[in-house]
Amino acid sequence: MTGQLTNTRRYPRLVLGGRDLTVEVVFVTLVVLLVAVAASTSDTFLTQTNLTNLLKQMVTTGLLAFGMLVVILTGGIDLSVGSVVAFSGILSAGLVSGLPLPVAIVAGLAAGIVFGLINGTLVARFGLAPFVVTLAALTTIRGLAFVYSEVPISPENESFLTLGSAMVGPIPLSTVIMLAVFLVGGVFLTRTPAGRSIVAIGGNAETVRLAGINVRKHVILAYAISGACAGLAGVILASRVGIAQPSVGVAFELDAIAACVIGGASLAGGRGSAKATFGGVLVLVLINNLLNLYGVQSFWQQVLKGLIIIAVILVQRTNRART
Repeated sequence: MTGQLTNTRRYPRLVLGGRDLTVEVVFVTLVVLLVAVAASTSDTFLTQTNLTNLLKQMVTTGLLAFGMLVVILTGGIDLSVGSVVAFSGILSAGLVSGLPLPVAIVAGLAAGIVFGLINGTLVARFGLAPFVVTLAALTTIRGLAFVYSEVPISPENESFLTLGSAMVGPIPLSTVIMLAVFLVGGVFLTRTPAGRSIVAIGGNAETVRLAGINVRKHVILAYAISGACAGLAGVILASRVGIAQPSVGVAFELDAIAACVIGGASLAGGRGSAKATFGGVLVLVLINNLLNLYGVQSFWQQVLKGLIIIAVILVQRTNRART
């Protein structure tokens, strides 16, 4: 029993310790190379307009990626985040015409949390496979978005647009919110008992249970966090583009998973960090921005993301085999 308790406490330090420096060096190198290539091959990359758009565009991927990371750390997956983005966005945009702005925003965020709690409960308490549960949620929530409104909704309250358009100096407010989520989330995963437990569950859930930690509660919490991040992303996205559509968010889960995997998170659970995931988001957004500037069609971008995920997983598997 003593050995099991020691392993539970040690595992997060192993994941979040020496490997982080290597990951940070890799990401800094990649970012520098991508920026150098972009600056030398595109006249518009370093313009204020493009950089501001880049910062705004990374918000949705960043929020979804952090929520996805928390779920992946438990050994799960959340395929419903794109649908939650659509439902939360269209719900808040629709409610803002008849309710105070804060209430409409909280409603969109609360919807994401509720969906996350349902997913987590089905996974943790009923032992259903995360892939199956969240795949079913993907279609169900998407259907609910269309039930709420089959047509796009433009928020009647112009104050709703502030969340996605306001600037804090040269940085968009939405980007500041995303950075705050990563900062607070990183502290949560590394400095709090609940966060450390979530990481440890992905390493060995049985060991965590024998150590007296409520595994079910923490798995449900992980999915609730993912739902909250997706709900917030949906509200911000609707605010930024000025219109909420029930069809938005298709394949957003792919971007979130890709960012986590690029950041070194293991889909088997127990390995990953907020810092590295943010690096994955930055790399992915830079690649997307470059491809857009070069006029590469969107379906080729999807092909590239899929290949990146496969390549990184193969590298991770090779590294584990060597160790």
